[in-house]
Amino acid sequence: MGERFRVGRNEIDLVVRRAGIVAFVEVKARHGVSHGAGREAIGWRKRQAIARVAEVWRLRFGLPGECYRFDVIEVRDRRGRRAEVNYLPDAWRLDRAAGIW
Repeated sequence: MGERFRVGRNEIDLVVRRAGIVAFVEVKARHGVSHGAGREAIGWRKRQAIARVAEVWRLRFGLPGECYRFDVIEVRDRRGRRAEVNYLPDAWRLDRAAGIW
């Protein structure tokens, strides 16, 4: 089961822990394709903000030996039809050389 985690104005939509893996999940909803895919809305700044919140979560709740990743769930509203959901595990990686994590 997942939970939302917030630090100040920034948040992670879902934090999911299973079998030694913690996924920090960003959920992006779209009402069509005119604004692109949800993953395209997660730019460099948003990724850094999510990484900072994830680091706070890791320091508070992380366990030795866990692996961490960043996932995306894209939800596209299809106007009266069933929504389309696309799950992207390990959607991006942190730039360790830049001093993040």
